[in-house]
Amino acid sequence: MSSAYELYSKLAHIAELEYPDIVVSAELKADRLRIHFLDGSFLDVWFSQTIPGKYAFHWERRHVNGSVYRWDNAAHKSIQHIDTFPHHLHEGKQENVKSFKPKPSWENTFKAILNYVKEKLRKNSLQPREA
Repeated sequence: MSSAYELYSKLAHIAELEYPDIVVSAELKADRLRIHFLDGSFLDVWFSQTIPGKYAFHWERRHVNGSVYRWDNAAHKSIQHIDTFPHHLHEGKQENVKSFKPKPSWENTFKAILNYVKEKLRKNSLQPREA
């Protein structure tokens, strides 16, 4: 079993056990983990198998309200001014780039992102269900 698969499995477990108020299901795919949320949106979690340290957490909401959120470390030349470069967050749309620094562990980074999702869902009037 690959280390990425083990990490995806661990993160799926965290999502389903610790965030049942917003998470419908966790789906292990061939090259990523997909977390399905109550509002019909999903979060794809991806770690490169060929480039060590390369990652992306992509919250797809364009089919829900036109927004997209992505935490990643693609070294876009246009964002070299960001203080956490190459780490950054595309907040709401591709062009809206903000600082983002991952936590010391992927598990804690994942939890921080799920907490962000939870807060956004609350603000968008989708109340998390009782656990």
